Amino acid sequence: MLEKVKVAAAQVSPIFMDKEATIDKACRTIEKAGKAGAKLVVFSETFIPGYPYWRGLQPISKWSEWMVRYQKNAVRIPSSDTDLLCEASKRAGIISVIGCTEMSGLRGSGTLYNTLLFIDSDGKVLGRHRKLMPTHAERMIWGMGDVTDVRVFETGIGTIGGMVCYEHHMTLQKAAMAVLGEEIHCAVWPGWWVMKRHPGEKKRFEEGKDSPHFCDIEHAIREYAFENQAFVISVSQYIPDKEMPAECKDFNTAAGGSFVVNPAGVVLAGPVFNKEELLYAELLADDRRMTKAYFDALGHYSRWDVLRLDMRGEPGHPLSMDDGCEERMTGREDRIMAKGKKGKKTRAD
Repeated sequence: MLEKVKVAAAQVSPIFMDKEATIDKACRTIEKAGKAGAKLVVFSETFIPGYPYWRGLQPISKWSEWMVRYQKNAVRIPSSDTDLLCEASKRAGIISVIGCTEMSGLRGSGTLYNTLLFIDSDGKVLGRHRKLMPTHAERMIWGMGDVTDVRVFETGIGTIGGMVCYEHHMTLQKAAMAVLGEEIHCAVWPGWWVMKRHPGEKKRFEEGKDSPHFCDIEHAIREYAFENQAFVISVSQYIPDKEMPAECKDFNTAAGGSFVVNPAGVVLAGPVFNKEELLYAELLADDRRMTKAYFDALGHYSRWDVLRLDMRGEPGHPLSMDDGCEERMTGREDRIMAKGKKGKKTRAD
């Protein structure tokens, strides 16, 4: 990675359930971060068009109404929606990582995915990451990613990857990101919460009333950084409670809480709660080298003779890759096409 790189965590509110307006706000934020000298800007989980805080709504007819609205506000990759984001990234000369709810590109499908879209500073789509396992009631909202979603992207500032929310508690997935050589990690969340005894007892964090340390996000991110010796830009969604529809307020945890840590888990900037802010931090490559000197997960502190990682699985597609029905992403075509040739192996195998 570069010896020194400025990054930005975009804790800005989506225009809830309004794709066009939220994309416009994302483009303006990308421009602002670029002008400030940042080379990477990261947005929260499902920033476009906002997290489905209505996910447990009853009766089911109400849930269905919101689900239809969500489908109509989902992003296709690629599309005219992503073209706007790509143009903004190119003008600003910045890499953009944007959480969105994505509509499947498979003909006839209406399945949604919890996705991170990666756009390079030249305005080209690097690829995407779909959340491998939606959490709890999220399984009624989104489909699951597959083995092609476990990957990193080579960029001019370093090797970048990203994961969504509780993927940061998936031990083998974290190990896979280290093995792929990730240097800068983008972590995205739907907000910041307080847990009493377990994940089933969550409420929105209230600054001045609750301790921020009763949220598993802080511990997950700092440990991820140390385990993988990676810089982490952690971005949590922020939506003022007054701007949240009444039917969504019971699960509204969008209190912000974005922060940036170095490979030793030391906080470089943040966390910031209950306000919009572009949070900046400077990443120094020597911080990673210093941590690697003590604990190198891929070298002197590994025991591949005892424990090894086995990445496997087939992409979730009803036809072989040779049929040409899979929507193809820049940066993924080599792996996708290789999976369609019998006897061939990809990096994930």
